[in-house]
Amino acid sequence: MKILFITDNFVPEVNAPASRTYDHCKRWVEMGEDVTVVTCAPNFPLGKVYKGYKNRIYQREIVSGIKVIRVWSFISANSGKLKRIIDFLSFTFSSFIYLFLRKKFYDVIIATSPQFFTGFAAMGIARIKRVPWIFEVRDLWPEGIIFLKKDSGVYKLLELIEKKYYKSSAGIVTVTQSFKNNIERRCNVCEKKICVVYNGSNRNLFNEKPKNAELLKSLNLSGKFIIGYAGTLGISHSLDFILSCLNVIYSMNEKIHFLFIGSGAVEQKMKMMAEEYEIKNMTLLSSVPKENVSDFISLFDVGLVPLKKCDAYLKVIPSKIFELAAMRKPILLGVNGEARTILEENNAGVYYEPENREDFIFKVNSLYSNRDNLQKYIPGLDYISESFDRNLLAERMLFFIKKTVNEDSSIRYKE
Repeated sequence: MKILFITDNFVPEVNAPASRTYDHCKRWVEMGEDVTVVTCAPNFPLGKVYKGYKNRIYQREIVSGIKVIRVWSFISANSGKLKRIIDFLSFTFSSFIYLFLRKKFYDVIIATSPQFFTGFAAMGIARIKRVPWIFEVRDLWPEGIIFLKKDSGVYKLLELIEKKYYKSSAGIVTVTQSFKNNIERRCNVCEKKICVVYNGSNRNLFNEKPKNAELLKSLNLSGKFIIGYAGTLGISHSLDFILSCLNVIYSMNEKIHFLFIGSGAVEQKMKMMAEEYEIKNMTLLSSVPKENVSDFISLFDVGLVPLKKCDAYLKVIPSKIFELAAMRKPILLGVNGEARTILEENNAGVYYEPENREDFIFKVNSLYSNRDNLQKYIPGLDYISESFDRNLLAERMLFFIKKTVNEDSSIRYKE
């Protein structure tokens, strides 16, 4: 089968959408499928093109057997609104023009959010080329845009576009059961049209390893109880709230240290807060290559997974959960809803109420006080890791794709 995947993020970018798409496509190639990814020059999250790449009209490369086409886009950092919208729309336009001009085509097109407008390119090209397309919903847009009021004209317009995507696509893939239920109820979509393929972890890349002693020493963190965060430093992650609690935690226990690894929209704000409040119990490092992330996670005693307190995030399951589980790191989770259910049902860590200062500080101190008993979380972490193995999830998604394509082809043939 010839599969076309349209995505704004792809390796060597290291954010969750890029990693998921790469791992899935790589597995499909290993299973004998012909996979092409249309994306842009890697630049996330700083809006700077990665070394070895240029923002050209067209570039082609092979990555792990995947044919990767990179088209031009207006590049901006992952912050602000207007420039990001122009960035999104420019990629949609460029990918559409490239695919429109291409003579040879594919058996199926897949477009993935959270870059909401990739659906435009997929929907338009699918109609012109008369092939089925599948929409992968990683974030519920516009519902997940926390700064957008639901009674605004922009919100209502985006919601109309969203429903158009669901109606015109041959199939929908969601990353949580909550997303699936929401789409069924709110948009009147048939249950059989939607498949849940959770986020998971690449267990070849993320697995248990001893703390990297050399790295620990170089960061001057020997003897510290490390609570770590590795990922995008975005506005949705409530990292300013975390930093606002650190001086209180330090006054109670100087052994507890927070390690943040990543880049993003709030990186400068975090640096300013650290300086202004003279925070002594935190270290902030820039993003590292994907293959080196596990060395830094190995330093964690506990992995931190926070989000802002927002009803939209009750349906979200951060992919960090699965990477931490694969590395057997107990999880300090500040996300309610489906993510909390997974954590608590498997006893894989501790939940704190998002943006609740007293609860967060209490849970941090509790984990430190019980640091000699953190092994109790390992069975639950192992179960999560095994149940959400990314190779198995990629196979599940491919099965749904083939089933959807076969059914759609049969319908179109009858017509």
